Amino acid sequence: MEIKLGIIGYRNQAAKLLSILQNKQGVTVKSIFHPDKKIDDPRFTNNFKDILDSDAVIIASPNHTHFNYIEQLLKEFPGYIFCEKPPVTSEEELTKLESKSSSEKARIFFNFNLRFGRLNEIMQNYVNSESMGKILNLQIIHTHGFAFKEKYASSWRADGKKNLHNILDAISIHYVDLLNLHFGKIQKSHYFPQLVSEKGTSFDTGYILLKYDNGITASIINSYAAPSITELMMIGTNGFLTIRNNETILLSPRDTFNSEGNFTCPPALKRTEFNFEDEWKSSHEKSLEYFLTCVSENNPIPTNQFKSSIESNRFLLKLKTSKPEWQ
Repeated sequence: MEIKLGIIGYRNQAAKLLSILQNKQGVTVKSIFHPDKKIDDPRFTNNFKDILDSDAVIIASPNHTHFNYIEQLLKEFPGYIFCEKPPVTSEEELTKLESKSSSEKARIFFNFNLRFGRLNEIMQNYVNSESMGKILNLQIIHTHGFAFKEKYASSWRADGKKNLHNILDAISIHYVDLLNLHFGKIQKSHYFPQLVSEKGTSFDTGYILLKYDNGITASIINSYAAPSITELMMIGTNGFLTIRNNETILLSPRDTFNSEGNFTCPPALKRTEFNFEDEWKSSHEKSLEYFLTCVSENNPIPTNQFKSSIESNRFLLKLKTSKPEWQ
C-alpha cells in the first residue's frame, strides 16, 4: 500500500520529519500546508482542503495550534492523524480532546518519540536491575542556546502571549512522559520557570522537581539559554548510570573497597556509545514507522497511547499554574 501524507507546517519539526519521510519506501508526501506562508515546493498549498486527499495528516505546526487542527481534521478528514507533542496547550482544549469518541481517539497518534528510542530501552534495562538496585534519583539536563539567536525573537517559541511556558511544551514534556512510563504516578512536584534572554517573553528556562509514589525523586533542567548539553544521571542502591559525552557508563557494584577496606568508587561495569543527536533522529524514525504501520494495516492507535499522552499533557498544564511550593 502506498501511503499518501499531508503535512501541516514546513519549518523546524516539520522539516525534520520531511527529511526522514523523503527516503521512506511506500510513502508519498502529497501536500504541505501553511495558512499564509509561501515556499518554493510543488507540494505546498495554502488551501487546507488540499491535505484532505491523504491517508494520514501530520500536524507539525506551532504548539498552540495543535488542537484547532485536530478539531478540524476530525470533522473533515476520515484518516489518521499524527500530531506533535504537546497534544494541547490549555485545560479547556484538554477537556474537549478527552471528550472525543473512542473511534476518533483511535485515529490520533501523539509523537512522544523518546518512547521509541534507545534511552527508553536503557531505562528498561537498568530500572530494577541487579546492577543498579533500587532507583533513588534521576537527573536530566537538556539545554541549548536558541534563545540568543537573532531569529528567536520572531519565533512562536519566544511569544509569551501565545504560550508563556513553551520550554515545558517543547522539551520538558518529553522527559516527564518518559519518567512516568517507568516510575508511575507523581506524588509531588514543583516547577521553577525563568526568563533569561531578552529576545523573548515566553519562559526559556525551566527546572522541575518530581517525587513519585514509589519514593523515587527526579529533576529536569531544560533551557534555550545555555550551552548545548544533554545528560542523564541515575543513581540506585547498587549502581550509578551516566549518559554524557556520547557515552553511557555504568558504575557498579556499591560494595567496592580500597586496599584499606573503605568504600571507593565502583569500577565501570559497562561502557557503550550513546549519541543524543542520533537518538532524536532514530527515535523519530521509529515513532513514524510505528504510526505508518498502523496506517498501512488499518489498525487503530492503541488506547493506552492516547491515554498516557493525555496524562503527560495534563501534568504539564498543572505545572504551569503551580504555586512556588511542593504541591
